[in-house]
Amino acid sequence: MQSNEPLIEIRDLTVDYWQQGAWTAVVEQLRLQVASAETFGLVGESGCGKSTTANALLGYRPRSARYRAGSVWFGGRDLLTLPNRELQRLRGRKISLVPQNPTTALSPAMRVGNQIVETLMVHSYCSSGKEAKERTLELFRLVSLPAPEKIFAKYPHQLSGGQQQRIIIGMALACEPQLIVLDEPTTGLDVTTQAQILDLLADLRTRYGLAMFYVTHNLGVVAQICHRIGVMYAGRLLEVAPKHELFQEPLNPYTQGLIASVPRIGTPSRRQSSLLKGILRRSELPAGCPFAPRCDFVQAQCIEEMPPLADMSPSHSVACWRWQEVPPFAERLSSSQGNVEQPDARGQQKRQTLLKVQDLQAGYVERRGALSLRRYPKIVVDDIFLEIKSGETFALVGESGSGKTTVARALNGLVPYVSGRSEFEGSRDLTISVDKRSRAVLRCIQLVFQNPDASLNPRHRVGQIISRPLELFFGLSGTALSQRVESLLADVHLDVSFCDRFPDELSGGERQRVAIARALAAEPKLLLCDEILSALDVSVQANILELLIDVQARRGIAFLFISHDLAVVRSLANRVGVMYWGSLCEVGDVEEVFRPPYHPYTYLLLSAVPEADPDQVIPAVRRDIGLVSDDSKTACPFAPRCPMRARRTCQDAAPPWQQVSATHSLRCHASLKELDELDLWAERFRKQ
Repeated sequence: MQSNEPLIEIRDLTVDYWQQGAWTAVVEQLRLQVASAETFGLVGESGCGKSTTANALLGYRPRSARYRAGSVWFGGRDLLTLPNRELQRLRGRKISLVPQNPTTALSPAMRVGNQIVETLMVHSYCSSGKEAKERTLELFRLVSLPAPEKIFAKYPHQLSGGQQQRIIIGMALACEPQLIVLDEPTTGLDVTTQAQILDLLADLRTRYGLAMFYVTHNLGVVAQICHRIGVMYAGRLLEVAPKHELFQEPLNPYTQGLIASVPRIGTPSRRQSSLLKGILRRSELPAGCPFAPRCDFVQAQCIEEMPPLADMSPSHSVACWRWQEVPPFAERLSSSQGNVEQPDARGQQKRQTLLKVQDLQAGYVERRGALSLRRYPKIVVDDIFLEIKSGETFALVGESGSGKTTVARALNGLVPYVSGRSEFEGSRDLTISVDKRSRAVLRCIQLVFQNPDASLNPRHRVGQIISRPLELFFGLSGTALSQRVESLLADVHLDVSFCDRFPDELSGGERQRVAIARALAAEPKLLLCDEILSALDVSVQANILELLIDVQARRGIAFLFISHDLAVVRSLANRVGVMYWGSLCEVGDVEEVFRPPYHPYTYLLLSAVPEADPDQVIPAVRRDIGLVSDDSKTACPFAPRCPMRARRTCQDAAPPWQQVSATHSLRCHASLKELDELDLWAERFRKQ
């Protein structure tokens, strides 16, 4: 059981950053405790101060930051006053970190095994290199990495994202610390890999009695793994409670809005709840409650005075002047949802086909042998067929490495090898590369990349970025150009002042809006959206979803929406294609794909989705080996992982396509009657 004494405690912490020639408070008067063997989750929107708080738990002060007040107590010492030599001895040995991006955390020039050996030797945990290597292999087995000896000798780029994250977790565990700080460790991972990492962390916590401080914007994750949760907004804690109390009876209006903004796979809605309006703008914060500008219950006292974090019960604290007057969460949520806008199925059938793809093969070219001049295609996706109609949203889902992005790049002409038939508007061939396409085709098909940090030119202002397609495709200039840029900014809910800003002066959600505005500037007929929501917090994600739905309604644009967030897909898409290892295994209308009969892989994906519900029952099927692409591809690629693999046929014979309905087909040797018995919803909620 957890001890009454906190393992680590933050007392009245205030952190400032130097911004635009002045100190700006990012975290203010923060108080929180983490007990031994407890997992404490800290949630909130981007920019609220979560990562700054995580840094403080390690005694780390970033450049351009200062600790103006407060302390962080661990083992009877204030970490913020310790010299660097003492902190270096403590980090990794007593407190360790699992960062968000394992690719940048691991050295690309060292084999992963040697990186952990170095950690063990620096902290004198092992007395010899041989002992350190044995400990490293033990850690690899502990975090369920296959073939530890082979993994030891690999470089980071030779591992998948999930394997890299397991390496980082193994490194964090190397010296048996008392506390692990996890900063968004599953944000960029697909649902099955995320589920495996969460299962691993829960198992390690139980086995070793570890304390964990888990920073995330994913409320489904904290609902599954955390004991207590703190909700942060603009540098202040607004609510702290055990997870069941927080999700069932949130008291602060911000907490209610945050939970209501989460897309739910069991209750899809094309329109998100209206409980959380707008986004966090630090430039507009009042002297009092930081949430006041967005709150439905604001009064004069809220603007002028910051409410204290007061105890409502022994385990539940809230900072709100009017929490007793706020209606219960269930009542507010019910009244805010109203009528759900559903896709018009009959109208969808009448629309004309915009894109038709048959037998698509796509990949990259490589040389075989150091002296060979001949190039050979390396096939990444094979036998892809899909059809997208005007004004329709077709979603591609699947794990990382399944080939979703390659399909989008092939349609956009960015993949060097493409074969098969790919026709746009009936006659335009999309199998030719982007440099050979007509300007009309280039204009009609636009791609919005996953990471706007990399896709927006950092040297250009927003106005220049959006102007470029207008100049290239329509020849606009002068006043006409300026007016059109302002109109596009308005379309994505940004004001004209953004024209003079650079991308690094914007939040992640604002940068993604600029990327969408740039794509809309070309007046496309098809928008390829490649994981455009994966790194955004729930409120910004909800805003972007509203934007996409509004743009589609006004302009009739078709979307190819690539995502591993199945809850978002169920709320947004009309039809869905499920991909595994470069091939489609199921295609159909969204409600048909998300109900039995399932393809076994679709069933596995749905089973791995964490909902914002601490009582959710997760089927045991999600504990599988993950997608491992190698040369031993069986006739049915999913056979090694399939929960229904009871026949040799799956290994030797390609599975046939079976027609479930006129709009739903799947590819499997199992009969539809057998697949109909995979009832995810009955299994998930059986104990409730």
